[in-house]
Amino acid sequence: MALPLNQIPSEIIREVRSRKWLAFFLFTIVSFAVLGAGFVWPYKYESQVVIFVDDQNIIRPLMEGSAVTTKISERSSVAREMLWSRDVMSKVAKDKDIFGQDADQLTDEELERRIGMLRTNMNVRPRGDRYFSIGYTSESPMQAFRIAQRLGQLFISENSESKRKESRNAYNFIDKQVKNYESILAGVEQKLKKFLSENVDGTESEANARMANLRRELELAELERSELMARAESLESQLGDVQPMLSQARTADSYTRRIREKETQLDELRLQYHDTYPDIVVLKEQIAELKKQRDRAALSGELGLAASEGDQLVNPLYQDISAEVAKTRASIRTQESRINSLENLIAEQEERMARIQENKTQYSELTRDMEVNEQIYNDLLRRREKARVSMYLDIEGQGLNFRINETAQFPLDPVGPQFQLFASAGLILGALAPFGLAAGALQIDPRVRARKQLEDGIGLPVLAEMPHVRTPYEKRRDRFLTVSVAVCAVLVVAAYGGVAGAALMGVI
Repeated sequence: MALPLNQIPSEIIREVRSRKWLAFFLFTIVSFAVLGAGFVWPYKYESQVVIFVDDQNIIRPLMEGSAVTTKISERSSVAREMLWSRDVMSKVAKDKDIFGQDADQLTDEELERRIGMLRTNMNVRPRGDRYFSIGYTSESPMQAFRIAQRLGQLFISENSESKRKESRNAYNFIDKQVKNYESILAGVEQKLKKFLSENVDGTESEANARMANLRRELELAELERSELMARAESLESQLGDVQPMLSQARTADSYTRRIREKETQLDELRLQYHDTYPDIVVLKEQIAELKKQRDRAALSGELGLAASEGDQLVNPLYQDISAEVAKTRASIRTQESRINSLENLIAEQEERMARIQENKTQYSELTRDMEVNEQIYNDLLRRREKARVSMYLDIEGQGLNFRINETAQFPLDPVGPQFQLFASAGLILGALAPFGLAAGALQIDPRVRARKQLEDGIGLPVLAEMPHVRTPYEKRRDRFLTVSVAVCAVLVVAAYGGVAGAALMGVI
């Protein structure tokens, strides 16, 4: 049956008063035990290196878009993972400046123990947005100082090397992809070149443009042929209305007039050409022939008869129209020949377009591969140049950098609980120990200590409660016991204070 909560304090005090010597011994044992723990508690010294994350330097805005600076998120976690790596821990564990000249002669088991010790005592803590600290805790202040200093140096060097390695690997990967796509693009270009050399029909757009031009020329030729045929019919109708021959009297004046006309033509030609020009030579012969005919006619006396009978001459208009008809007919035949040629070219062009349609799928596939690979190749070229600049930035130590803001300091005071805390806590814990023990005993004690326990346990009311009555002897004995315990407690406290004071002053 549980004791009511409102009666627990009074019962605890009653139990402590009834067992004064037990409470005294418990107080003494706990107080001096805590004080002794203060003597044997190992002091820890901690040294820290504060790292500054420099991600706002002038290089970043200047190189925006031209290079990619290495980014690091969760900087403290990244630093912890990097420092916890076996390579870094092994370098620290084998450092002769920290662990002596035989540090590099450890067995595998000893090395594992030392690495475990380093990982246990190392800590990485964030200190704001752009700072974090790398600390190490050790019982030796010199060891804590040297290990913290070495951890900071290793973190800076390993991070710089990691950045350079990352950017170099990125550049090498992109450069390898660029060369790969160069070979792919060269192969596609060779296939396209071979296809175009084997299929000289051209593209569909060129064939369509050529077909349109041929059809336009065919339409113009047919239109010109129609016009020429209409012109030929009109000239033939005009030719039927014109007399082919004209009657002209043969007189001396007629010969003289014709000679003068020829001489006039001869003079006009001499203004432009030499006498050896063919037309000039012909006119001279014609003029000479006309003079001979005139002289013969005058000697034979035919001029008078010719004047009465007349001479039949070819009508010049009839000659001109006939010549124009012949010229028009020749033009018609020329246009018909041209139309036939255009029709043949159109037929050939249709066959060419059919071949182009057959090769269109293959040509489209080749050109698509060409465009896609060229686009990827150009993009990789730009990325390679950015990777090159980024690699140089990391090599030169630009971009995102870690810099030691505060170097490790030699620890002068230990961290964690010190002897003063143990000395102060000893008396307090010793005084609270009897009451705590009594409270625990009351929770497991099966005896009935209150009327409420009976009422709740058996469900019947308690009619009366008999108080505890002490005799005068018992009162005197209890008073003497209390005084004795108090005196002993004062002596114990005095001894406790003496021991603690001597330890604080360095006497013991």
